[in-house]
This record gives sequence, structure tokens and C-alpha cells, in this order.
Amino acid sequence: MSVRERLAEVRDRIERAAARAGRDPRSITLVAVTKVFPASAIFEAYEAGVRDFGENYVQEFETKAPEVRRLAGARFHLIGHLQSNKARRAAELFHVIQTLDSAKLVWRLDEAAQPLDIMLEVKLSPEQAKSGADTSELPAIIEAVRSSKNLRLLGLMTMPPWSDDAEPSRPYFQRLRELGSQHELPHLSMGMSHDFEVAIEEGATFIRIGTALFGKRKKP
Repeated sequence: MSVRERLAEVRDRIERAAARAGRDPRSITLVAVTKVFPASAIFEAYEAGVRDFGENYVQEFETKAPEVRRLAGARFHLIGHLQSNKARRAAELFHVIQTLDSAKLVWRLDEAAQPLDIMLEVKLSPEQAKSGADTSELPAIIEAVRSSKNLRLLGLMTMPPWSDDAEPSRPYFQRLRELGSQHELPHLSMGMSHDFEVAIEEGATFIRIGTALFGKRKKP
């Protein structure tokens, strides 16, 4: 099955989930997750109509960027953990950083003097491997972003614990929605290939889709 065919299926699922929630599907941005896949996958998805792409690693995207940066209207999102020593390079490569989780990163990104859209990653899962700010840290980080010169705060992002079943993700999505409302942040990045319909039902405005578009990843 081609990326174009897979995309049509995903968009149909988005529309049905949005209808169940009484939402406009146009309020939901699909971010195609292209980590591990070559630049050709980005081109194929772009030709099919995708304009937002997610990458997990600064160093990996650095190798693809020279080929794909010329795509008109394409926006590239960093959706993996950002180390502070890679902040400046990330600011040069990406349009959106979805995984900001500390005031230190705010200053590092702002110093790069590149206009960036920002989402704050919130750690709601008890899993040690998950990154993100604690909910108690959000007010200070939000204030830091809003006081910066070059960063525009869009909203919040989270990753619930992995489960083959989508339903266990729902409480985490509900909690993120509550935090977004509490801090008056309009956008929520939550939901992946296995649980994005539940995320849409709970208010996601960005969903991060890899496997459902490109198939299972093969390790390089």
C-alpha cells in the first residue's frame, strides 16, 4: 500500500473520530513521523499532501535537511528529547520544538535568535524512560517562554505509557487537556498511530503518525 493510500485511510479515521467528538477535522494537524525513514519518505508524503513532519533526533534530521528544506510550506517538528547542547542546531533545523521541558532550554533556544513555535512536553507517565516537565514546573517554564524574544508558545505535548489498546491512554490525554485549559494553552500534541482516535476525542490538535503512514520501521 502506498503512502497516499495509507494517508487516505488515516484521514478517514481522523474525520470519524472528530465527528464522534463534535469537532472540525480541520482543527487537527497530522504530523507525519519520519524518524529512521529516508528523505524519500518525506517527499512521498509531501506529494500526497502532508505538510508537517516529525523527527526524533537532531543528528538524524541534519542528514535529511539539505534535501527537504526546499519543500514549500513544509514544517519540521522535533518530537524527541532535546539535549541542551543541541538546542542551537535544533533551532536552525526545525520550525517547531514539541519537547521543551525546562527553563534552561528556553534560554538556549532563544539565544539562537530563530523564530520557533514551542510546545512543552509534560511527563504524566510514571515510566522512568519518559521525558518531560513535571506539572509543578509548568508555570515557571510557561513564563520563561512568554518572556522570550523568539519563541511562541503553542501548547502542551505528552506521551502516555505504551499499550496495544488505545483506551489506557485516555486518562493521560484527559489530564493534558485539563492542564492546557488551566494554563490557557490552545494546542495539545497527543496520540500516535495506535491511539490517535482517542486523542482526538479528548481534544488533540496535533497527532503524531508514523507506522500508520509508512509501515513498521526497520532499524538502520
